[in-house]
Amino acid sequence: MHVMIFGCGFSGTAIAKAFANDGVRISGTTRSVDKMAALRQNGIEAFLFDGETVDDDLRRALGSVTHLVQSIAPGKGDPLLRLLDEDSASLPSSLEWIGYLSTVGVYGDHKGAWIDEETPCVPVSGRSKERLEAEAGWLAMGKACGVPAAVLRLSGIYGPGRNAFCNLDKGTARRLIKKDQVFNRIRVEDIGAAARFLSEHGLGGIYNITDDRPGPPQDVIVEAARLMGVEPPPEQAFETAELTPMARSFYGENKRVSNAKLKAAGFEFSFPDYPMSLAQLWQDGRWRG
Repeated sequence: MHVMIFGCGFSGTAIAKAFANDGVRISGTTRSVDKMAALRQNGIEAFLFDGETVDDDLRRALGSVTHLVQSIAPGKGDPLLRLLDEDSASLPSSLEWIGYLSTVGVYGDHKGAWIDEETPCVPVSGRSKERLEAEAGWLAMGKACGVPAAVLRLSGIYGPGRNAFCNLDKGTARRLIKKDQVFNRIRVEDIGAAARFLSEHGLGGIYNITDDRPGPPQDVIVEAARLMGVEPPPEQAFETAELTPMARSFYGENKRVSNAKLKAAGFEFSFPDYPMSLAQLWQDGRWRG
């Protein structure tokens, strides 16, 4: 087995760890020479990929790939699909499964209602519209190659080194209050486990990768502060808070995303809700990463 992860960042590294086993070759790409050492420390064979060209080393490695994971955000289209179209780079004959990491942002705003994979997508932001186009491109690529292509729609990602404890510790945590607002979350290790599960079962199509408990963002901060034994930051009204345009845009979408399809396929979450997940991160001391 040869797993290659394009854009091997926080989620990609978790996927690499989920697949790691004797006899499994794991490769990952990054845009930065500095990040190559971190990939190697995690047992990942590191390649540079700037989204524009496939060098000879990467092309050779691509030739033996059995499991391809694409995690790079689109920009004027999906960079890897564009190269596969324009370049002589092609998907290997050994390919058995494709995974494309997308976002629940493609659904747009549903005013707090429960939604699932059958819910029509009404993306608000340009970046979510591009994601939807990339999803369609990878599903079509899988069909053309005759291999299952799974679209993993991820909710808000957190885990060791990226969580409410870190924000409280750095003094950057904010308790923003917007009436009836909820967000969906997913622990990064469950992203890795879900990718491995879908590949092992040869599953393609669209899957929401999100935990059981959508909830108000301020509640997560309060729970993390309780576990740390510190005072949570003061409440701030969303309407008057100073936010970047991107941060404000996240609050323009409100939905409760169902994971029932993934569970029905037989997947079991290790971190099904944020209270137990935060407690585990705090107790084992891995919250810092």
